[in-house]
Amino acid sequence: MSNDRLKSPLNELQLSEETTSKNRDHALRLADEWQLAEDTFNNESVQNTISIFGSARIPAPEDQGATECLNMSNYYRDAQELAFQLGQYIEANGLSGTRLITGGGPGIMEAASRGAYDAGHHSIGLNISIPREQRLNPFIAAKHSIEFQYFALRKMHFLKRACALVVFPGGFGTLDELFETLTLIQTGKMPRIPVFLYGRDFWTRFMNVGVLAECGLIDTADVTLYHVVDTVQETFEQMQKVLEALENNTNLS
Repeated sequence: MSNDRLKSPLNELQLSEETTSKNRDHALRLADEWQLAEDTFNNESVQNTISIFGSARIPAPEDQGATECLNMSNYYRDAQELAFQLGQYIEANGLSGTRLITGGGPGIMEAASRGAYDAGHHSIGLNISIPREQRLNPFIAAKHSIEFQYFALRKMHFLKRACALVVFPGGFGTLDELFETLTLIQTGKMPRIPVFLYGRDFWTRFMNVGVLAECGLIDTADVTLYHVVDTVQETFEQMQKVLEALENNTNLS
């Protein structure tokens, strides 16, 4: 890796002469990955995003070859329908600077990008290289699919322009994204944005943050940092308020 690249306007990295070659390469990969995502968003003039998280394992109802999470395929259907309604609203109301973004892979991510695709809305996928599950889905154009090696940078881009999050049931990756978001809002590191957890049965069985408040581990007010929703219609009505605020250039925080 040449020193010219280290000093290029693209990366503008100021590295110590004592930095090892391995660490220099690592820093460059981080910088390039960050810049690739920035270029994608900027080239599309994206100012606001709605992030949709969820498991890569939840199959489409019609997926006859699925072996996991078969009893959760209703979440795929609902994510697809919700993204369709959101994408349709965004396109019909000329919100050209607003995009739906997903993890870019299968499961709930595919469902959301599929619904957006059906609505004529070009969603953006933030893909991640992992040993299992993650793969590109066919409902995101190649120029709108960003490949990440680093979870940290991927999460930063999920949230950098976010005006709302919808979180469907998922495993460790989904929960990591959810709790990082709640932590950043709680600590004032990012503006308070609406966070919707989709699927009352799942989330009420899995998570009771009221226990943390009872133990004094979080403030009582922190239990209101997210809202549980249970239907596409309920979620869309809440999200419509977010989109209307964007139309009116209103601060939601």
